[in-house]
Amino acid sequence: MSDTLKIGLIGAGHNTCQKHIPGFQAISGVTLQAVCNSREESTRNVAKRFGIPDQYADWKDVVHSSDIDAIVIGTWPNLHCEVACAALAAGKHVLTEARMARNLDEARRMLEASRQHADLTSMVVPSPFGLKFGPYMDSLIERRFLGDLREVVVIGADDTHWDFSQHLHPRQDRELSGNNVLHLGILHETLSRWVPATKRVMAQAKIFETERSLENSPEMAKVTVPDSLHVMSELEGGARGIYHLSGISLFGPGHHIHLYGTEGTIKLRFDLKSGLKETLLCGRIGEESLIPLELSAEKLGSWQVEADFIAAIRGEKPVTLNNFETALDYMKFTEAVYQSYTQGVAVELASL
Repeated sequence: MSDTLKIGLIGAGHNTCQKHIPGFQAISGVTLQAVCNSREESTRNVAKRFGIPDQYADWKDVVHSSDIDAIVIGTWPNLHCEVACAALAAGKHVLTEARMARNLDEARRMLEASRQHADLTSMVVPSPFGLKFGPYMDSLIERRFLGDLREVVVIGADDTHWDFSQHLHPRQDRELSGNNVLHLGILHETLSRWVPATKRVMAQAKIFETERSLENSPEMAKVTVPDSLHVMSELEGGARGIYHLSGISLFGPGHHIHLYGTEGTIKLRFDLKSGLKETLLCGRIGEESLIPLELSAEKLGSWQVEADFIAAIRGEKPVTLNNFETALDYMKFTEAVYQSYTQGVAVELASL
């Protein structure tokens, strides 16, 4: 490998263009060398917009290019496993967009591939939720602000899919998106940074409108991902969790994580319509109400995904959010939820 790290992009959607490309271009000694998007026109447009020299029609050609040191996978989850395993086998470092894969089996194949190529960096893009207040949340938990954790409430309910006249979204197609439902994976991953592991889940789900129109087609397609999901969970240590996920909640409550303990309460709110604005509210015994916290800039975290990936490749620090090992944990959770609502049974995560 030369001193300059050359990156190939496979998939260049919104997050890649808004986050990853500017992030990598800001790092010294990193070059965006190649791009392959889903269509030739979009590949050409991205290459022109960001000054990327090499364009490919087939992602396999990016993976096997001798000019590429690392692969960034920005496709839907249906390609994450195949591309990641091929890239690692070709000697390339891998950063893949979340969710890690469509299901637990694919995630395990990716983990095994990363273990077979332990000299390469394998990383999954972390949830952006909670990055701002994450460091302070860590300190609150370490100082036992909550006391003993008793309950967890996770809410991700809005009107994303309320309008049934809208075309089928890729997130409503399990073949593309896998077993994850709505914001379940991203919210659970965020929560998992601060609470013990989940032991057991019981879930129910519903698809209220079973068909949607296809864009640029007179045909209708089946909706295969629920637009309403409820999960009850048991955590290590005995705390209980409740999850409410919905894409059909007109004027719904939005996106929240609540932690309730014997001595205090923490509520973290995420406003997705305002560029993922975060609000942190805390309260302890003896206080009359929750208090919104305003922290100085030096106490806040931020998006560092691209810098963390490059630093791991250069051996400057290990991957923390998320390597393939830690990402597998939330894949077990979404798999357990899927098995629970499809089979109508409680699922122990240790059995997976």
